[in-house]
Amino acid sequence: MHVLAHVTAPDTNLALVLKVLPALVVLLIAAAVCGRLAQLVMQPRVLGEMVAGVLLGPTLFGWLFPEAQAALFPPEVRPVLYVLSTIGLTLYMFLVGAGIEHGGQTPGEVRRAGVLAASGILPSLVLGAATGLLLYDLLSRPDVPPFQFALFVGGALSLTAFPMLARILYERGLQNTPIGRLTLMAASIDDALAWCVLALLSAMHLGTGPGGALPTIALTAAFAVVMLKVVAPLLRPLGRSVARTGRLGPTAMYVVILVPLAAGWVTDWIGVYSVFGGFFAGLAMPRDPAFRQALHSRMMELVSTLLLPTFFTFSGLNTQLGGIAGGAMLGAFGLILVAGFVGKYFGCSLAMRGIGFGRRESYAVGALMNARGLMILIFINIGLAQGMITQELFAMLVLVAVLTTAGALPLYKLALPDRLEAGAKSAQDAGAEPVEAPSRVS
Repeated sequence: MHVLAHVTAPDTNLALVLKVLPALVVLLIAAAVCGRLAQLVMQPRVLGEMVAGVLLGPTLFGWLFPEAQAALFPPEVRPVLYVLSTIGLTLYMFLVGAGIEHGGQTPGEVRRAGVLAASGILPSLVLGAATGLLLYDLLSRPDVPPFQFALFVGGALSLTAFPMLARILYERGLQNTPIGRLTLMAASIDDALAWCVLALLSAMHLGTGPGGALPTIALTAAFAVVMLKVVAPLLRPLGRSVARTGRLGPTAMYVVILVPLAAGWVTDWIGVYSVFGGFFAGLAMPRDPAFRQALHSRMMELVSTLLLPTFFTFSGLNTQLGGIAGGAMLGAFGLILVAGFVGKYFGCSLAMRGIGFGRRESYAVGALMNARGLMILIFINIGLAQGMITQELFAMLVLVAVLTTAGALPLYKLALPDRLEAGAKSAQDAGAEPVEAPSRVS
């Protein structure tokens, strides 16, 4: 009798797998289709994947077919999607950190990149924080102080989509031109500072006031020092080994998987979310170009094809755009969008003019730096998970991410059409200084 009961008992693990796999299949198909459609209209694939996540949420799929959406994404499936998305984000931010250059190639380049980064983050931070204070009563949770709410809005709007920016520059062959190197370095600085702002906010929000946040802040700073000053030197022989062989062997793969996951676990324990651990683990990786090339070629496709679409869908399940209907909410959304766009676009454009670039190149960089892409989604998902923001503000910032990302490439091409871009690239490759392009847009 006991044997029969054991045989006929339902396998709960198998039942869960049979629910998770259809959800993964649907989200990957939606991400692939929307990503391809985005490429057909000259947009990066990541934009289509962002839209796919929103469409699978309550805004469209849940509105048209609520029973089907509830069956496809039942409550027991969502924790699994959350775990997969957290692993994906940790590994993705690890790859972002590993890809960041630590220095410039020409004298004065780091200083100019710093000027561009400051012009990208400070105006957006100030305008965003001012907007947050103005909209505090309308959009904030009552348990979040005005200063924290304002700083969160400003931090979210100060982000730049560093990985998307890198992909655009590499696709157009601009990564080694002055405009390309400056933009990449400035975007990496902006994102690093924005993550520091979020780490500070997380520590303050999860602690009991500023005093309660001090241990978390101190542990986060100690973790960063250990990763960059202790772990990084220990990993240098790994970089030299991969540089000699040109490939990541089994032992190296274990290291590059275990280091970011362990770092993510530590920062989760500290209380500042695992993506910070992944990012600092990436910064601790060897700087050898051959190592970074091998790392990205082995890991990026799996992370960006399976794990990141999971994150987009999980974000979409939390996005209810119907909550921002009405004059007051639409007005608030417009104000946030304008603050983010103006601060980043004109701040970066004017800074580029100030350090000697032509008008067209300056506005082209302003357009690229204004894209927020995946980075703002990570930022606001952490804020939502930790109870720092409302569903309404989350939905607004998702729309800001989609619109600013969608506008980046068209505004770039408007400022620097293909024929002018080719001429500027040829002149820069020959060592000439960037010059003012003709004023007519073709």
